[in-house]
Amino acid sequence: MASVIVTLRIMPATPETNFDKVYEAASKHIRNFVDQKHKDGEIRKEIEEIGFGLKAMKLLFVMDENIGTTDKLEENIKSITGVESVEATDVRRAIG
Repeated sequence: MASVIVTLRIMPATPETNFDKVYEAASKHIRNFVDQKHKDGEIRKEIEEIGFGLKAMKLLFVMDENIGTTDKLEENIKSITGVESVEATDVRRAIG
């Protein structure tokens, strides 16, 4: 039972999207999705400049690899107001 570090890239619907509100809602979805062992783990937020004033938000978190794909989580986050798209851009095994 290994842990994996997942990076989700969230693209906003508009440049005016409030990332703090999106982060709050996405964090709830992530905590409901991950296993009990990782439920209280850190969810790191990074803002990435795309261009022309548009930014993306990356969320990094740890989950058990036995959960499988993040497809359902991505669908849930995509339903958040202000979110245009969600994509898992990186999934790698945690060492240690």
